[in-house]
Amino acid sequence: MADRLVLVGMMGSGKTTVGRALAGRLGWAFVDSDALVESSTGSTVAELFASGGEEAFRAEESRVLAEVLATTAPVVVATGGGAVLAEGNRTLLAESAVVIWLRAEPSTLAARVGRGKGRPLLAGDPEATLADLDELRRPIYDEVAQVVVDVDDLEPAMVADRILAATAFARSKPW
Repeated sequence: MADRLVLVGMMGSGKTTVGRALAGRLGWAFVDSDALVESSTGSTVAELFASGGEEAFRAEESRVLAEVLATTAPVVVATGGGAVLAEGNRTLLAESAVVIWLRAEPSTLAARVGRGKGRPLLAGDPEATLADLDELRRPIYDEVAQVVVDVDDLEPAMVADRILAATAFARSKPW
């Protein structure tokens, strides 16, 4: 089985930015699961939430995650923040990837996402919503991650450096 690094964490933690940097350094493909959902459905995440609700979006998210992780090519995947909520996704991640949690404090996340434009879960008060989501998801991220990187005060290149150092051995294991 090919090498796979999967980045999990809250919206605003830097999964897409760091994922692109990692893929570039490794010479691997990069996939953003939200972008893949959008390209496969022809709708934005916000449109999917509006038309089918969170449940419909999560089903499509699970489908594309399984599709990506079924390939044999080395890949870095940036998941949506809630991808870990589905037990099937957690099982898939545990069986097929090195999972890295980009951990950030809710205040950092709020500063990064601003008013949450294009992020359906952040309607209303983004900072309070992020704090609530973080409280719910933190134990789940902790459960699935083999590597945790605190990203609050780090530039994306430094996060990528830490991930590469922490996963060098894990990536050398055959799956």
